[in-house]
Amino acid sequence: MALSIIPKPVSIKYTEGVYKSGLEAQTGLPPVIKKEGNPLGMGLQNNEAYKLTISKEDITLQADTTTGMFNGEQTLRQLVLSEYKDCLLTLPCAEITDYPRFSWRGFMLDCSRYFYSVPFIKKILDAISLHHINRFHWHLTDDQGWRLPVAKYPLLTEIGSRRQDRRLPWVNYKCEFYSREKIKEVVDYAKCRNIEIIPEVDLPGHASAILASYPGLGCTGGPYRVEDRFGIFEDVLCAGNDHIFDLFAAVFDTLAELFPSKWVHIGGDEVLFNRWEECPKCKKRLTELGLEKPAQLQSWITHKMAHSLAERGKTVIGWDEILEDSEKFPLPKDAVVMSWRGSEGGIKASRRGHRVIMSPCTEGCYIDYKHTNDPEEIGRTLGISSVFDSYSMNPVTPQMTDEEASLILGGQCNLWSEVIYAGKIAEYMIFPRLCAIAETLWTPQQEKDFEDFSQRLTIHRQRLYALNINQYRGSLR
Repeated sequence: MALSIIPKPVSIKYTEGVYKSGLEAQTGLPPVIKKEGNPLGMGLQNNEAYKLTISKEDITLQADTTTGMFNGEQTLRQLVLSEYKDCLLTLPCAEITDYPRFSWRGFMLDCSRYFYSVPFIKKILDAISLHHINRFHWHLTDDQGWRLPVAKYPLLTEIGSRRQDRRLPWVNYKCEFYSREKIKEVVDYAKCRNIEIIPEVDLPGHASAILASYPGLGCTGGPYRVEDRFGIFEDVLCAGNDHIFDLFAAVFDTLAELFPSKWVHIGGDEVLFNRWEECPKCKKRLTELGLEKPAQLQSWITHKMAHSLAERGKTVIGWDEILEDSEKFPLPKDAVVMSWRGSEGGIKASRRGHRVIMSPCTEGCYIDYKHTNDPEEIGRTLGISSVFDSYSMNPVTPQMTDEEASLILGGQCNLWSEVIYAGKIAEYMIFPRLCAIAETLWTPQQEKDFEDFSQRLTIHRQRLYALNINQYRGSLR
């Protein structure tokens, strides 16, 4: 009898015997003896480490921190979900020593294109915590909807959260956003599950919802609308208008109040410069700053946003476009680059001394893509992301030096919701690819084995079913 745990622990040493016990009514877990202290012995420190010892008589969980204790409890939770049968938990005796390869193990949910309810988000937080995922990247704004309440800019939610559903053109516009109370509820819920929430507000592009709410912040003055189409749009925030920075300040104040995380994601991706090339205000700004082309205005805006966030005790994260045309206004050294168009952006950022989060759409991290090249399969047609692709992603590339590799915080998978318009569809897209990403980010590279993972996944699927989670069941390759 083997223990099928995902992500695979660093070490499992089997000993003689079998443990059998019932469950405690309060926790739904077997009785566990908890001990404080370094589970890894002298000379090796990791605040997420734990040691789980299963003997014939009892189960002992040892960790130096509450985070380590939580990780050990989640491993035990997995075993209970699959091995508790006929009112009895039966486990082989073993010593499990475990700690993560990377500190950043993330999952992003796009709640702009499709608005997911708080109960569904809580369900997903429960599920990802089972896999030691410790970052929830909450994509709150985009062309198709603004979901964050900002007191000084009430039209962002009064107008910016409303759009027509093209599937139901005869239905009135919906107004959907998260109240301050609901955001705090989700943040607290995540914290109890060792998950840090990273909010994202996409600036200065993907701004249709902002411009529909406050047309004066655009280059043309409108008319604008909250988009019900999907794609990249020409209208962005006007780089020559100082009032955009008043908006940023109000938004960042709100984020600082609602989200305790030190990280704020500012987006920065897919900004088109057509309007800036034609806009008199932007041309004037270009001259004043001594810049040669409109694209350089984005690095100036990013520089100012990073400074504004730093004043509020926050560190900026942006998609890999924030590296471009930044010679005159370079990124602050502490800025974090999230590499999405491939691994190249992460390599470039690490060579410049920036910390990096790897999330390449080319290597199984975009889980809104189809699982397989099947016309009947759900998902976007921009690419294929098989479970094998997700498992094969390595945040550290062969080109990196040891110093560059040390700047890789980790990685994450992203679910964009253009065509994912229901929670059950989202679950189908997330699982089991998130299981594969979780192992990629937790387990030592030399311990990974896809065939072994596939065998463990057979048992792990039972756990997902027990949690009422929908999942893809086709080919893994």
